[in-house]
Amino acid sequence: MVRADGGTRPVLDVRVVPALLVCLAAPAFFVLLTPWLGWLLLGAGLAVALIIERRDAAASDPSITRDLSLIAIGLLIVSVIPLKAELDDAAMIRFTLALGGAVLVPYLVSRFIYRDHAIRFPWRGGGRWTAWQWVWLVAVLVLGWLLLPFYFITSGVYENWPVVDTPDLIARLFVGVGAVGIWDELFFICTCFALLRRHFADATANVLQAIVFVSFLWELGYRAWGPALTIPFALLQAIIFLRTKSLAYVVTVHLLFDAVVFGVLVHAHNPGLLDAIFLVPAP
Repeated sequence: MVRADGGTRPVLDVRVVPALLVCLAAPAFFVLLTPWLGWLLLGAGLAVALIIERRDAAASDPSITRDLSLIAIGLLIVSVIPLKAELDDAAMIRFTLALGGAVLVPYLVSRFIYRDHAIRFPWRGGGRWTAWQWVWLVAVLVLGWLLLPFYFITSGVYENWPVVDTPDLIARLFVGVGAVGIWDELFFICTCFALLRRHFADATANVLQAIVFVSFLWELGYRAWGPALTIPFALLQAIIFLRTKSLAYVVTVHLLFDAVVFGVLVHAHNPGLLDAIFLVPAP
């Protein structure tokens, strides 16, 4: 686990304290719905990071304070809107501006103010997809088909999404689910995970980004026992990204999973429409 500058990326060291504080702001914002606690955790995390850097000059390259500030900026931007799934024009504009800003603003700050390339979006990455990658795409569809209907319908969490019983609403749901899925990889993997990997071993960075990822999905609607699905998914997406170095691939995996989510939500809100496809009947 060697950094580009020849140093090592530790599993744990004192810098994990400010990183954890910043990442714990996500459950404060998106699970507890307590903004003041999120602000407090972000401020504490950045303050501790700055103190550590001032005490240890070697910790300033790359700067943990700058990198955590980029994650904090993204979290603050997302936290200004409610994440309840809605499909009206105003809600879709809010989501577009907030989620888009949470990716774009940290990137621009990193590139033009901090003048580094900490955040990148390697679309093609490792080149041609291998046999195991194609097999995993099929496995994602099968696993989603087996697990998601049972989760959404038996837990009742499908009610966290609006009723989609007209062609227009179904189309809006399709666009919304897909757009949020793409954003997940841009922010949680290419921004949060990438920034954390500059300072910690892959496993540590992965656990920290998963805290943020799963918290966001909780407010979005993946509640009840949803974390039993979303935690492994968040961890696996980061591992797959490390293996493939391809944003295109992790986005494809996510969109296939979300295609099943979309189908299940349509199924749950329209009894009889897709009963021939899913094993669990609509409520």
